[in-house]
Amino acid sequence: MMKDILKRLTEKFPISEIEEQRANMIFVTMPKINAVQCISYLKQFEGFTHLVMLAAVDYIEDGIFQLTYILHNYELHTDIGIRVQIDRKQPVMESIHTLWAQARTYQQELKEMFGIDFPGSPDIDEPFLLEGWQNIPPMRKDFDTLKYSQETFFPRPGRKHYDPQKYMKEKLYPDKEPE
Repeated sequence: MMKDILKRLTEKFPISEIEEQRANMIFVTMPKINAVQCISYLKQFEGFTHLVMLAAVDYIEDGIFQLTYILHNYELHTDIGIRVQIDRKQPVMESIHTLWAQARTYQQELKEMFGIDFPGSPDIDEPFLLEGWQNIPPMRKDFDTLKYSQETFFPRPGRKHYDPQKYMKEKLYPDKEPE
């Protein structure tokens, strides 16, 4: 059945890559300009009525974010992932909140954590988790977590630092002589 769906998809949309994760789960990569139309087609005509998730990966070396939309078809017990790449310097993607109301939550999170904008999505500019955040989005690879922690959180008196490797050896093997 997935082969038939995939055949119809390749006839209708410019798919650049196909990855079969397992018999009931495939991922297709396409240009971002075609993604929302493809997702809408899958929902309306192929029975993929459940938006499982929307996630992003930061490929800083390539200057892109990869968005992955995972859709589920309950009748066929299959999943399909639609992957699109968007420019990291201008991270904007069309919203799918009109297809699934819960998409606004995923989109709001991606805006806050990665800086990816979904114009027109409800509450897209409202704080989601990081109320008052003034730094770059924390899930971007160029966000320096160590520097942020050192500038934001101060050492507490009496706190000791342990070498994790030595500490775990001492805890796991207390009777063994140190090397």
